[in-house]
Amino acid sequence: MKAILQRVLSASVTVDQEVVSRIGKGVLVLAAMAPGDTEKEAESLAAKVLKLKLWDDESGGRWKKNVQDIDGEVLCGEGVQLQMSQFTLLASTKKGNKPDFHGAMGGDDAKKLYEYFYSKVQAGYAAEKVKNGVFQAMMQVALVNDGPVSPHFV
Repeated sequence: MKAILQRVLSASVTVDQEVVSRIGKGVLVLAAMAPGDTEKEAESLAAKVLKLKLWDDESGGRWKKNVQDIDGEVLCGEGVQLQMSQFTLLASTKKGNKPDFHGAMGGDDAKKLYEYFYSKVQAGYAAEKVKNGVFQAMMQVALVNDGPVSPHFV
């Protein structure tokens, strides 16, 4: 499993012109599953999402606080539903000009592993602070970046 974590001031997911999830300050997670990924990788990634230190502390110390420390929120999406993460994380563009998605886990297996990952993020934090998109829906993701921090690959 791979993921992009983006520190945000706010983020939302819209499906069919309806906002289905929204967070304030926290982390937007774009996760992708590859063939052979297991629950062990999902557990490790869920822990990393919650423990990665992306914020400064009160005295200006760099990279001292994680999303839990700042009482932030988490918005998760998986690579099958969020086309951007699929391109960024698992597509191969080595040959030609079309992305090759053979490196991505398919359908039901991806859904099952993603749901396990999502449940582990919820279980590791406060479930009400962890939001989700809609599996395999055509979604639009909007975010307000909490810069100057750029996306982190984990």
